[in-house]
Amino acid sequence: MEVPKGKLISIGGNEDKGTEPEPNYTQKNNLNFFELQILSRIMHEAGGHDAYIEVITSASSIPEEVGQNYLDAFGKLGCKKIRVMDIRNREDAQKPEFIERIRNCDSVLLSGGNQLRLSSIFGGTKFLEILSDRYMHENGFVIAGTSAGAMAMSNTMIYQGSSSEALLKGEVKITTGLGFMKDVIIDSHFVKRGRFGRLTQAVAANPSCIGIGLGEDTGVLVTEGRYMEAVGSGLIIIIDGHNIRYTNIADLKEGSPISIENLIVHVMAKGNHFDLKERKFYSEAMVNR
Repeated sequence: MEVPKGKLISIGGNEDKGTEPEPNYTQKNNLNFFELQILSRIMHEAGGHDAYIEVITSASSIPEEVGQNYLDAFGKLGCKKIRVMDIRNREDAQKPEFIERIRNCDSVLLSGGNQLRLSSIFGGTKFLEILSDRYMHENGFVIAGTSAGAMAMSNTMIYQGSSSEALLKGEVKITTGLGFMKDVIIDSHFVKRGRFGRLTQAVAANPSCIGIGLGEDTGVLVTEGRYMEAVGSGLIIIIDGHNIRYTNIADLKEGSPISIENLIVHVMAKGNHFDLKERKFYSEAMVNR
């Protein structure tokens, strides 16, 4: 199987006004939703202060405001070339200007909002084909995403599901994401919004996938499509369903509680590593030996 030469950075996000509201969750309208340390890491991995970074705000309901916020934040970090792609539909995604820009940048950052917008706008387009090809074949090319932008990176994507009822069958909705990563399911705002049950149901229904629950101001840097490093200030929860011995999810009626035996859970903090292929956790000390 071909090994990707590019890098992925998935970020858990924070409460920003461009993110879709979740039932039974109180939204705090605050645009300071990213950790500058993580944006600095994106810039560093993409080539430093001279890196050319494109921000894609398609997922957001307020793309202009979110785009300006990223321009300001990367500007504070000394990034010399940061631009915003205001792509709002499939027609926009096929404009020659955006196709040319996606061919020439060093990194792309997908903003928060509604991940279903990302899959419905970019799925099957030349834009996504170029992005995927560059990720697979170009050393140093970085695709980053925060919140919805992180969740859309995987082939299997959660697009709906209330945290409070997540362990009732049918409450979590799955579709196809942008497909940069296979055999994983990514969830964001994980700790603060109590999304353990949501990701657990997704993994129980798709046990070939590893669940990655990203806390806020926290992310993972993925290299070679398999090696994850935790970055940022919070926690990352890994849910591994490969060794599930029993679950009743296939036989239940909609709305019934799910049971699962032998789910494996890891908790990662900054500097910890995880090998997705071998499904192994490594502390910083073990990696540095």
